[in-house]
Amino acid sequence: MSTATESHNVLELLDRRQPSSFYWSLTLLATLGGFLFGYDTANIGAALNLLPYKLGDFATGYLVAGASLGAAAGAICAGPIADRFGRKSLLIVDAFIYAVGALLSAFTPDVGVLLFARTLIGVAIGADSAIATAYIAEYAPRERRGALSMLQQWMITVGILISYLVALIVLKVMPGHALGLDWRLIFGLGAVPAVIGLILRFEMPESPRWLMRKGRYEATQAAFGKLGLDVSLTDIEDTARALERTATQQEHRRHAAWTPGVRRALMVVCGFFIFQQITGINVPLYYGPHLLGKYFQSGNSVVATTTAGIEVTAIMTAVNVAATYFAFRWIDRIGRRRLAMGGFLGMAVAAVIAAVGIGLMSGTPRLVVAMIGLDAFIAAFAIGVGGTGWLIQGEMFPTAVRGQAAAVGAMVDWLANYALIEAFPAWQRSIGLGWVLICFSALSILAIAFVFRYLPETRGLSVEEITAVFDEQAAGSRRGS
Repeated sequence: MSTATESHNVLELLDRRQPSSFYWSLTLLATLGGFLFGYDTANIGAALNLLPYKLGDFATGYLVAGASLGAAAGAICAGPIADRFGRKSLLIVDAFIYAVGALLSAFTPDVGVLLFARTLIGVAIGADSAIATAYIAEYAPRERRGALSMLQQWMITVGILISYLVALIVLKVMPGHALGLDWRLIFGLGAVPAVIGLILRFEMPESPRWLMRKGRYEATQAAFGKLGLDVSLTDIEDTARALERTATQQEHRRHAAWTPGVRRALMVVCGFFIFQQITGINVPLYYGPHLLGKYFQSGNSVVATTTAGIEVTAIMTAVNVAATYFAFRWIDRIGRRRLAMGGFLGMAVAAVIAAVGIGLMSGTPRLVVAMIGLDAFIAAFAIGVGGTGWLIQGEMFPTAVRGQAAAVGAMVDWLANYALIEAFPAWQRSIGLGWVLICFSALSILAIAFVFRYLPETRGLSVEEITAVFDEQAAGSRRGS
């Protein structure tokens, strides 16, 4: 184990440490909520055609997007709770809500209960999206923080893929029960990883930065021990006092924690999240089986159409998983800013390709070009946009307000997601899928301009140094005005 005898700043030791196998295991457990996030948001796409309920545009949109609305509420509530009671406690409660929501969806007696269950799952998704990457950022070494935080996005993509693979297996094994048992199984199996996560998360260490800020120095020492650092109580207290002195020097106003720099960082994160959603990534992932089944089906039944749509969407989600690997490899080498601009550029080009295939072609060429465009669209998002958003949400705020600020960012993300997914059925019926994709391309170009103008590069900086970067930018803006 490392010792703190050479330095009184234990957080500097934590930032410099090379991640051990325990770090990766801990991060996988922290991001299990990401897996459930992916599974529970995607499984509705597989089950949508099989539900025995008559649904209009609004009900269809809410059934798909209701989780997003619940996520907005979960995210904004999660921040103050996590700042008061700790990151670990919230992650445990989060897993419990996931399990309840999945079981309630599986045993629902009517569409009303199902809509409620989808909203409840959304609460868990929102809480998880607000806190998971913030928790990771508070123990991850600065040189590997990007890679560790990127696991959240990778787990989301794996959850989406597993959701569609589970649906395929269920429909292939029991095609005669598609309109009865099958869709309930697709929902209910999400409770299995949730219960596993609920049990294992009790063994997670609490965030050492949060414990130190709360003055719980012995618990901080224990948390450092689990992370492989043998530090003394004296060193922890010295670091805490140094941080308190720094904070006191900076806090001359009533709302000092929310400095102009922190507010600027929040604006950047919220803006990034809005573009992350309104550029359209979740349309093929959520509505894929519903939209694409009719183009690829080999039979005329609802089961044949749904199965064909799930197969095509599973291919796209496999691309999503594979492309996220490159994000994981490149985020700490290329940096957040360049990777994001490249991702949005790829999405803009790919959306046009898919629109040409869907709108101007027919037969086999239509299918081939549309699939190339949609797969490239998803790959560009996965490499440059998906994980980058969750990473900057976790690393750009000081510890004192990280939970609250990350929660606001996540809430904005989910409200943008809800607005797009709820509006999509009517939007697509009004102008057609091809023109919707052209709109996504135009929005991706606007996103590039936003990133170029507002997002600084934060690769290799500690979370405290990132706060200083935004404070300097805010001060420069005030002088310029």
